[in-house]
Amino acid sequence: MLGFLIDLDGTIYRGGVTIPKAKEFVEILKEKKIPFLFVTNNSSRTSEMVANHLQKMGINTQAEEIYTSAQGAVQYIVEHQIGKKVYMIGEKGLEVALTKAGFILSEEEQVDAVVQGIDRRFTYEKLAKAIQFIHLGAEFINTNPDHLLPSDEGPIPGAGSIAAAIQTAAKKEAVVIGKPSPIIMEYAIDRLMRKLPALKRENIWVVGDNLLTDIKAGVLANLPTALVLTGISRREDLKDLDYKPRVIANDLEDLIQQLL
Repeated sequence: MLGFLIDLDGTIYRGGVTIPKAKEFVEILKEKKIPFLFVTNNSSRTSEMVANHLQKMGINTQAEEIYTSAQGAVQYIVEHQIGKKVYMIGEKGLEVALTKAGFILSEEEQVDAVVQGIDRRFTYEKLAKAIQFIHLGAEFINTNPDHLLPSDEGPIPGAGSIAAAIQTAAKKEAVVIGKPSPIIMEYAIDRLMRKLPALKRENIWVVGDNLLTDIKAGVLANLPTALVLTGISRREDLKDLDYKPRVIANDLEDLIQQLL
């Protein structure tokens, strides 16, 4: 029995456009009753919002089949009993994940943690508050280490760029939740194996388009990995790395042929 941890942007879709054979890939997994989980570094949307986005593209997906870095951040704070008061730098997905779990969002009183994701309205004032809270002892948690994100206008700063600014000023490294961090991977593996207790860890494949996040995350978690050449990484990028995906597929149809 196989299981899959699957990336979204660059693997299943690009923006609002479905990548060819993505719908068929998901349908085959469901027909064969193969457990899977979409794992995304994007903390800006809730799992319900992501599922709705996929459904609009014709991909039948439910919120419980999606695990975001925002959910991972919440799970980390709860497991490590960091505290209930949080200063948040982020967007809707992170806000909902935190408040749904009972965290208090504060900007004035001392907080237990500064939790930061992508924030396209990031300001100098937010930077100043974050470093002040961290200097007073707050934990610093970053949902996503990506420094750049693709957009229609070209690359834009990602959550990792915001984290870099905070880290430089606060002189404190963030706890990173998103891929390639083992934190989000272990949470996703546990969630998938709870769906199907008979599933063996060594049979869980990580599928993604990014060698530096998706594939590295799988390698660090000692899972088999499959790179699809429909997004960021290309074959020539492999020459500079000391790790390799187990499978390289031109697209999802090729991946289906190789694995299913």
